[in-house]
Amino acid sequence: MSLTHTVLAEPRRKRPTRADVLKDRISKTRGLSVELAVPLSDEDQVVQAMDDASPTKWHLAHTTWFFEAFVLSRFLPDYKRFNDRFEYCFNSYYETVGTRHPRPFRGLLTRPSCDEVRAYRAYVDESLDGLFEADVADEAAALVELGINHEQQHQELLLTDILSLFASQPLKPAYREDKSPVLPSVPEPLTFSAFDGGVFKIGHDGDGFAYDNEGPRHEQLLRPFKLASRCVTNEEWIAFIEDGGYEISTLWLADGWNTIKAEGWRGPLYFEKTDSGYHQMSLLGRRSVDLGAPVTHVSFFEADAFARWAGCRLPSEFEWEHASEHVSENGRTLGGNHLCPLPAPSNSGLTQMFGDVWEWTASAYHPYPGFSPAPGAVGEYNGKFMCNQFVLKGGSCATPDGHLRRTYRNFFYPHQRWQFTGLRLAADA
Repeated sequence: MSLTHTVLAEPRRKRPTRADVLKDRISKTRGLSVELAVPLSDEDQVVQAMDDASPTKWHLAHTTWFFEAFVLSRFLPDYKRFNDRFEYCFNSYYETVGTRHPRPFRGLLTRPSCDEVRAYRAYVDESLDGLFEADVADEAAALVELGINHEQQHQELLLTDILSLFASQPLKPAYREDKSPVLPSVPEPLTFSAFDGGVFKIGHDGDGFAYDNEGPRHEQLLRPFKLASRCVTNEEWIAFIEDGGYEISTLWLADGWNTIKAEGWRGPLYFEKTDSGYHQMSLLGRRSVDLGAPVTHVSFFEADAFARWAGCRLPSEFEWEHASEHVSENGRTLGGNHLCPLPAPSNSGLTQMFGDVWEWTASAYHPYPGFSPAPGAVGEYNGKFMCNQFVLKGGSCATPDGHLRRTYRNFFYPHQRWQFTGLRLAADA
C-alpha cells in the first residue's frame, strides 16, 4: 500500500493596498511625535524661548490641525471638527485659510491644555483610521503623504525648539540625560574631491514624493569644482575664533558684519568659552565641545565668513546635489538616537553628506525654471518663501529617518542658526 503525500500550498499573502501603506506610515509618524514629547513635562511643552521657535504643544497640535484642515474636512464624509476655535490657534501661515494667532506669542497659549491637545490628536488619529476604511482618492492620498512629510519636519523643529528653550534656562536641563564624558576625537584629514564641469540634470525626477520646490527637473551648467570630504569641525571653527574671525570686518558680508555686531556674536549659538575649554549646550545637556564633530548652530553669515577665512567658498546647491549623486542617502539622522552631530567616519571620498548637520550653500532660495505652486492653500507651503533665504542640503542628526533626498531644499534666513546648521567647503577646480 503506497502513501500519497499531499502538499498544501501556502495561502497567498494579500498585497498591501495603497491605503494600507499610508495608514501604517501615518501611524508610525504620528506615534513618533508623541514619543519625542515623552521626556518633557507639560510645563516644558507650553513655552517658547524666541520668536522663531514654537512650543512643543503647538507642534503637536499644528500637525494635527494640518490633517484635519486639508484631509479629513475634505475627504471624510460627515467629519466634525474637534474644536472650531483650534484653527485660529494652530494655523501657521496659511493666509487663504484664515486669521491665526501671531507666531511670536504661541508661548502664551496656555489653553487649550496639553491634555486637550493629546485628546485632539487621539480624535484626529481615530478619524484618519476611518478615512482608510474605504478606498483613498488620489488627491487625498497625495495630501496624506504631504501631511506625513510635514509632520516629520515638525519633529525636527520640536527638538531644535526645545533645545532653544532649555539653553535659555539657568538650570540648563537636558532633553535626554547622558552622563558619559565627551571623548576626545581627532578630526579626519580634510581632503577635496574634484568634479568636472558640464551641463547636469538638477531637481527631482517626479518618481516618488517630493516637495514642489524640488522641481521641475532642469539642466544646470556647472564649472569644474572641488568639494570637501567632510563638514567643518569644531576644532577648525575654534581656530577661526581665536584668529580673530569675528573681529575682521573684511571677512564678512555687510549684513553679516552688522548682525554680529548688533547681536554680540563671538561664536556659534550655545557656544561658551570657560577656563576648562569650550562648551556647548545640546539636547544631551551642556557638554564639552567635541573637537572632531561638525560645528553646528552657525548662520549663513558665519559660514560664508569662515569659508572666506579658509580661502574657500560655500558650494552652490547644484554643486552639492551633483556631488552627492553616488553617495548613500542613509546618514546619521534621528533614528540613530545620537541627538548631536558626530565626527566624520574614517573613509575615503565624501562623508557626512546626509545627517549630522544641515549644510549651508551659497544658493539663494529661488524657484527652479518652470516652477508653479500648487493651487489652493497648500500652494503656500513653499513658494511664497522664495525670497531673502538660502538653501541648505543634507539633513541633520534631528531629521527623521527616511525624510531626506539629495534634491531636498531646506531654507532659512541668513541670520538664523538655532537649527543644526553647519557647512562644507568648496573651491573652484
